[in-house]
Amino acid sequence: MVQQVLINDDDYYVPDANQLITEDDTPVDNFASEKQQRLLVGSLYSSLQSQTFLAAANVGVYHTDGQPAIVPDVFLSFDVQMPENWWEKQNRCYMVWRFGKPPEVVLEIVSNKEGDELGKKLKIYEQMRASYYIVYDPNQQLGEKVLRVYELRGTRYFETSEIWLEQVGLGVTLWEGKFEDRQDTWLRWCYQDGSVLLTGDERAEQERQRAEQAEQRTQLLADRLRAMGVDPDTL
Repeated sequence: MVQQVLINDDDYYVPDANQLITEDDTPVDNFASEKQQRLLVGSLYSSLQSQTFLAAANVGVYHTDGQPAIVPDVFLSFDVQMPENWWEKQNRCYMVWRFGKPPEVVLEIVSNKEGDELGKKLKIYEQMRASYYIVYDPNQQLGEKVLRVYELRGTRYFETSEIWLEQVGLGVTLWEGKFEDRQDTWLRWCYQDGSVLLTGDERAEQERQRAEQAEQRTQLLADRLRAMGVDPDTL
């Protein structure tokens, strides 16, 4: 690990970003995880446009001085914004001391038994004080549970059966359907009524169907008026 040098910034000591590893070009491990990550991140940006937040996949989170970054499959942090110049070294990843808070939600997608999602990673996210830690295990590598949700209470994580994340006003749910021409079971964000956050493509399709239905209603009304001897074009 690169030794971290402390610098003085407005009377606060923060790690020098130039000494940190902000990316190492490690590729995504598999197609399924990459597509699932894109669904989770993309639906947030297409559905929560009135809110201020930062969501990302496979971006490092530096949480404690002297410790290496951890890289969640997905994280969500409210009330923070993407830095204006994201190519600057200190803006390339999520440094808790720069954003002023940890992400509210961190999520791991289990693809094998090597990630230690229920051991080392859980302890790191607990120390980071992320409000929720979600472990999605679609192939049940870690046991019978496909979905585990941990909530921070005090300084410890407790597993909960609740899929509604009260502190962030979102939930998670397993959803059967098609995403990018792939029919499968997907983990998705949802509202309290259980409806899922739509992707941009789903939102566009919804609008297309509404326009088509409106056109059909207009045509039906016009046909009825003609049957009554009324020319709708003269109205």
